[in-house]
Amino acid sequence: MLTRITVKRGTKTEGESPFWISFSDLMSALMVLFLVVMAVTLVAVTKSVTAEEEAKIQREKDIRAVMSLIRQESAEKNVNVDESTYRIDMGEIVRFDSGNFDIKQDAARFLRGYIPVLLRAKSTPSGQKWMRRVVVEGFTDQDGSYLYNLALSLNRSRSVVCTLFAKSGADEVPLSEQQLRQVQDLFLVGGYSFNSIRKDKAASRRVELKIEFWGLDEKNPEDDGALSGKDFGQC
Repeated sequence: MLTRITVKRGTKTEGESPFWISFSDLMSALMVLFLVVMAVTLVAVTKSVTAEEEAKIQREKDIRAVMSLIRQESAEKNVNVDESTYRIDMGEIVRFDSGNFDIKQDAARFLRGYIPVLLRAKSTPSGQKWMRRVVVEGFTDQDGSYLYNLALSLNRSRSVVCTLFAKSGADEVPLSEQQLRQVQDLFLVGGYSFNSIRKDKAASRRVELKIEFWGLDEKNPEDDGALSGKDFGQC
């Protein structure tokens, strides 16, 4: 007797199921989409950081150019310029007697001859873009009280600005009205009392100029003409 042998076909495996194939394709597509989005985001962030870094580098380069110009022209007049702190020490010629804020005649002549150096730096493209102001800082020695010296230091810095507007001597090239307008727009005064004294009292009774620059995110405002034609007045 012959025995019939029946071979039973197995069912499809789970891997062959159309449902699982579609789900796998969907996951793959989502993964590709995620990678594309991440790549685009990284490129955008990289470009943004690069642009910001380039702007920062360019600002520093422009400021170095301004300070280098000031240093070179100041050296011809024996004025010390610290390019790292943007400070200008007017030297021994601009010194004050103890308890006094009057500027001597030779110092006044020197100041009126030196200030055009800063005005020329301001007039350069880099100076117009980044140079914010010049702060005239007066200093004192340690003699006297804090508030007394604070007032004295302010008066010393104020005397510097007043000297620029004073009548020049016959042997001087006077500052033009345009230059005086620049001084009016650019210069501020400040005082340090005896907060920054030196070992030598005479050296402490000094004046320094501090150049301030606009920050990268600060906007240099346009001149609204509010001070145009305004009388300078007298000290």
